[in-house]
Amino acid sequence: MPDLAVLAVFIPTWLFISITPGLCMTLAMTLGMTVGIRKTMWMMLGEVFGVATVAVLAIVGVASLMLNYPMLFSWFKLLGGAYLVYLGIKMWMSKSDLSNQHINKQQISNIDLVSQGYITAVANPKGWAFMVSILPPFISVDKSITTQFIVLLSIIMISEVICMCIYASGGKGLKSMLSKGNNVVYLNRIAGSLLAMVGIWLAVS
Repeated sequence: MPDLAVLAVFIPTWLFISITPGLCMTLAMTLGMTVGIRKTMWMMLGEVFGVATVAVLAIVGVASLMLNYPMLFSWFKLLGGAYLVYLGIKMWMSKSDLSNQHINKQQISNIDLVSQGYITAVANPKGWAFMVSILPPFISVDKSITTQFIVLLSIIMISEVICMCIYASGGKGLKSMLSKGNNVVYLNRIAGSLLAMVGIWLAVS
């Protein structure tokens, strides 16, 4: 178990990192706008497990493998980015109301949402950078490394979910504002553009 002094520094540090706008938070806002907070939870599930994967691999040293073979990581980013761009284009071209449950299920399944969150988290270079640079200093070799890591990882995952819920709520509020009147097409285009932007951002980052 980490010391209370360590936790007192780590918790606000990671909350600040999580709340900062980035790939996953932008994705949460976009999905909150298009499919609602409840369905966005599936993306959040994939994202937190993606973050956990990055944390575990960073600690055991796989980050060095990524650095030695950057082409593997680059291809993974490109494929993930292309998938998000494809979904963004589908949304942009849609003429239908994305709040309709039947259309939502046709366009994005729960498995799609989980995979979006997971791929975005694992392929995010900033996530690897933060895990490699921030986690080790908070882990003491004088105590059980496994216990300390589990506690810190739990804090990370909870922080990610809280911050993604905040962003998804903002997307839902934007949807409510844009849905007044006959702005469905504009809503779809904004959401599609944001999703495509996340894909491009992921691919070139």
